[in-house]
Amino acid sequence: MTCVDFSYAAVDKQAAREADPSPMISNARCLRLLPYALLAAACSRNSAPAAKIDAASSSQTTATTTPVATNEAGIDLAGIDRAVKPGDDFFAYANGAWLKSNEIPSDRSSWGTGAIVAEQTAKRTADLVAEVAKSEAPAGSNARKVGDYYASFMDEAAIEAKGLEPLKPTLTGIASLGDKTALASALGATLRADIDVLNATDLDTDNLFGLWVAQDLDDPSRYAPFLLQGGLELPDRDYYLDASPRMTEIREKYKAHIVNVLKLAQISDPEKKAARIFDLEVKIAKAHATREVTEDVKKGNNHWSKAELSRRAPGLDWNAFLKAAALDKQDVFVVWQPAAFSGIATLVKNEALDVWRDYLAFHALEKNASFLPKAFGEERFAFYGKTLNGTPKERDRWKRAVEETDEALGEIVGQLYVERYFPAKEKARVEGMVKNVVAAFAQRIDSLTWMAPKTKEQAKAKLAALKVGVGYPDKWRDYSGLEVVRGDAYGNSFRAQLFEYRRNLGKLGHPVDRSEWVMNPQLVNAVNLPVMNALNFPAAILQPPDLDPNRPAAMDYGAAGSLVGHEICHSFDDTGSLFDATGKLNNWWTAEDRAHFEASAAALVAQFEGYKPFPDAHVNGKLTAGENIADVAGLSAAFDAYRASNGGKEGPSASGLTGDQQFFLSFAQSWRFKAREAAARKRLLVDSHAPAEYRGDTVRNLDAWYGAFDVKEGEKLYLTRKARVRIY
Repeated sequence: MTCVDFSYAAVDKQAAREADPSPMISNARCLRLLPYALLAAACSRNSAPAAKIDAASSSQTTATTTPVATNEAGIDLAGIDRAVKPGDDFFAYANGAWLKSNEIPSDRSSWGTGAIVAEQTAKRTADLVAEVAKSEAPAGSNARKVGDYYASFMDEAAIEAKGLEPLKPTLTGIASLGDKTALASALGATLRADIDVLNATDLDTDNLFGLWVAQDLDDPSRYAPFLLQGGLELPDRDYYLDASPRMTEIREKYKAHIVNVLKLAQISDPEKKAARIFDLEVKIAKAHATREVTEDVKKGNNHWSKAELSRRAPGLDWNAFLKAAALDKQDVFVVWQPAAFSGIATLVKNEALDVWRDYLAFHALEKNASFLPKAFGEERFAFYGKTLNGTPKERDRWKRAVEETDEALGEIVGQLYVERYFPAKEKARVEGMVKNVVAAFAQRIDSLTWMAPKTKEQAKAKLAALKVGVGYPDKWRDYSGLEVVRGDAYGNSFRAQLFEYRRNLGKLGHPVDRSEWVMNPQLVNAVNLPVMNALNFPAAILQPPDLDPNRPAAMDYGAAGSLVGHEICHSFDDTGSLFDATGKLNNWWTAEDRAHFEASAAALVAQFEGYKPFPDAHVNGKLTAGENIADVAGLSAAFDAYRASNGGKEGPSASGLTGDQQFFLSFAQSWRFKAREAAARKRLLVDSHAPAEYRGDTVRNLDAWYGAFDVKEGEKLYLTRKARVRIY
């Protein structure tokens, strides 16, 4: 697994952005990037100072901090609903008053602690970017690139004046495709490194296939090209295939949306072509693997030679595809969803070329709506924002501009951010907390009565090799090869995507870089990287209210400490536990120990299957298993670390709360979250994170919670000691 979830988020990143700012941050706590490359090394204490962007902008980035306002105890006492018994609904007890008094902003599909922090981070980042945009930075400098990229996206008048001109070469090329070999080349040319195998929020790509360059699961010393299914605009195959009235209604609105997009582009016969496009997407959806299958590492780790691609997935000219994708020199690929590749390749062969031309033209328009005249963006938001997420209002353009700039030039913006908002003393403090939680988890492994000495030895070795990155990477990415032109918003985006694609291709055949980060410092999220055996904790998530130097340690451990524990424990959840200390997909368990672990995991699956956020829908316990395991085990380790930091005793009281109460309330309030029904229902289908209220209630599996709040038998969350799930 992988994460700390501030990612409760959407599968379609662009659509998600139109519904919520920074879709990867709304409320989950764990990005779930499964194996991206993994760094296997001890936690580093020698933090390199954040490098300056360049001489032209460094004077504007003095180190200051702007903490979020907190009350005396660092806990929102006014947000507690004391009419609710903690033992009946701990999430509602901790957050009920806040939930009643706070509305979801009109430009959001959800709102909560993570979103609030993300909003503040976005404003800080926007100010930094705006400062750079106004500066007289030298041409070609990093600062100039940031400023020009942001300013170009903000220049709506210039975008409007250009109309469809920026996209015309693409549309003309699609219209001129003369045969299936040309089609294969066109499909290969659209391949981008825009997907992560085990990123729960990024399992699909708008293009027909997606590329992920990461460490080979069988040989972590080298990079491998992973190929993944794609080609759908709706969030998941179920949106095309589920016969329920709600899904049927969404499909009808999606068909109308396709028609509207084609009409805006003045494409002839829009109704006829929209019907063909939709029918093709339905066929692609039928070929797709389910999310449960996609998240099964053992089912996805399929090494195919170039010859096997043609033999096992006939119908697509793979030689033409790979040449256009600059992958023709690669001998072996990891094909993550074999049946999908076979099925989609068959569609390439059997579906008429005219249908594929229509499909590609629509997808080109859809993908680039943000860089086309305003009507395209409004139409896209009307469907993806309002229909899919229930969001009434589109976000301000400056928020979208920050996200686009972050995505294209993330580590340059990150340098600006950490210089101003993440002082060295906070980095050191977090590193100390990480060290304590790691030690607590190691002690928990030692004390397990069910785990054999041989398995414990392997688990401890994996924990010792864990590399934890706090705040920002040890070295910054080089963007010198990316051209940014002020006034060319579409071109800047195209070149940025191509730059990232080529950067990833450049890894193939070279030594694995175990210092690489997969998140920007200004992202409110965190991640576990099982193949690299590493964690990234970006600076933006390490701020109030989850982390505050001016409050009792019990509160920091309950919020930020549980986040740290969650990420650590992803290395030992249902997926992370499949990898050894080197990051290799390798069974290091005895048969008896694995059986015990899987039985405990099954009990947690059953617990979450019993939660029903809607009368007609329950939580998918299997899909969310890894996150739930990490929550239970991570919270347990964080509690032990908090107690250890206070000499093994309960922390001091504050504002009428005992130390243990502070710990658990901080945890529950860190999950503070509410969502519009449409968005909540979508997440039940596509998100590997359970709804926030049930994650907050995971406290019911810890003995210490019962004593802290005097929870009695008969109360709704009460579990007998035997029924409490204890993973580690």
